[in-house]
Amino acid sequence: MLEVTHEGTVDARKSRKHTFVSECEAFRMKNGETHSELQIRFNHIVNHLLGLGKTFEDDELNIKILNCLIRTWEPKITMIKESKDLASVSMKALFRKLLAYEHELIEESHAKDREKKRKGIALKASSSKEDH
Repeated sequence: MLEVTHEGTVDARKSRKHTFVSECEAFRMKNGETHSELQIRFNHIVNHLLGLGKTFEDDELNIKILNCLIRTWEPKITMIKESKDLASVSMKALFRKLLAYEHELIEESHAKDREKKRKGIALKASSSKEDH
């Protein structure tokens, strides 16, 4: 009775599991989304699936994370895929690497903005006196 009250019926658990599996399969990074926001959304889905009895291999989750990132992350994705055995990297360690790269992207963007402001347009001023 307690199990049904707190976890729902077997059919309800199957339905929730199917919903979260679908969310996990369709999971993508949103434009403008930060690494932290992505991590929170992804962990929410994975934790619900783990609670419903779904199991994951580390490399399965890591590949899903890397494949859901937007195009600006492509250089980091390639580097991680080529340099690491994704089964030996924890999801937490992967997110730390992505956080470091996000900080690099932000700093690069700020540096470009500062450079643009510094390079302002110079206008040539002239003065002329007209006598009437």
